[in-house]
Amino acid sequence: MDWLERVAELRQWTRNGTRAPHKPLLLLYALGRFQQDAEGELPYSAVEADLARLLTEYGPPHRTTPAYPFHHLVSDGVWEVRTDRGPGSPGTGVLELRRAGARGRLAPELRTALRRQPSLLGRMARVLLDLHFPPSLHGDLCEAVGLELVPAETEGLPAVPRRQRDPRMRQAVLTAYEYRCAFCGYDGRIGAVPVGLEAAHVRWWAFDGPDDVDNGLCLCSLHHKLLDKGVLGVGDGHRVLVSQDFVGGSEAARAQVTALSGRPLFGPQAGARPVAAAHRAWHAAQVFHGDPRPATAA
Repeated sequence: MDWLERVAELRQWTRNGTRAPHKPLLLLYALGRFQQDAEGELPYSAVEADLARLLTEYGPPHRTTPAYPFHHLVSDGVWEVRTDRGPGSPGTGVLELRRAGARGRLAPELRTALRRQPSLLGRMARVLLDLHFPPSLHGDLCEAVGLELVPAETEGLPAVPRRQRDPRMRQAVLTAYEYRCAFCGYDGRIGAVPVGLEAAHVRWWAFDGPDDVDNGLCLCSLHHKLLDKGVLGVGDGHRVLVSQDFVGGSEAARAQVTALSGRPLFGPQAGARPVAAAHRAWHAAQVFHGDPRPATAA
């Protein structure tokens, strides 16, 4: 049984690039718990709170319930559920899962495979991360689910067939924005080498975002992370959007985040394509949290 292919092909509801990371998040959470206790069961009452936090932070903006992946992941052959009455899930009802004492864990065959081949866990986690989340979030997400990945076990993965990133995108995007953060204008260098500047995908590469300039922004490391977390976005007129859900009382938070609301982007230079409306719309629907703040007075 090829476990890497199985986790790469988790059955998910999807339509027109809609994000549905519920099963991947639960499976990453379960892999993290397996590292700590290979035979321990995960009560729904505990998973519910933890997965709700993960969905809030790493899921799409619309509300959802942890009950769905807890029940439906069984159908993918990587997860099992038991209740006080025996094997099997009582369904997707939150009250039923609580009352039945539902608890889940990785499927027996998968637990056996992970014990026999310890590196499999890291490789499975890497497939889930690469297929469902941008690289800027991988480290934070692993920490959130308690996963400790050994780089040597996940580097150079021939895991599953997938399209390749275009290595030329970074240079093209940084050039288009003249090596300056499109949100704040940061343009630091050491000698001739830019430092802390990255090419960000607006529509995530994991969700068919192309490696094109009109799907990219040159951003400093901070604002790249905030774009991928849904704190920042790009609105009509190519102005910065700041989520009303973001809260920061310090002067640094005001200057680096809330004060950006409504500001025009820095760049791109004449002749370079700005972010396409379709990619801005995808980010607004699938990543950006809540409503944007009103534009900040200059």
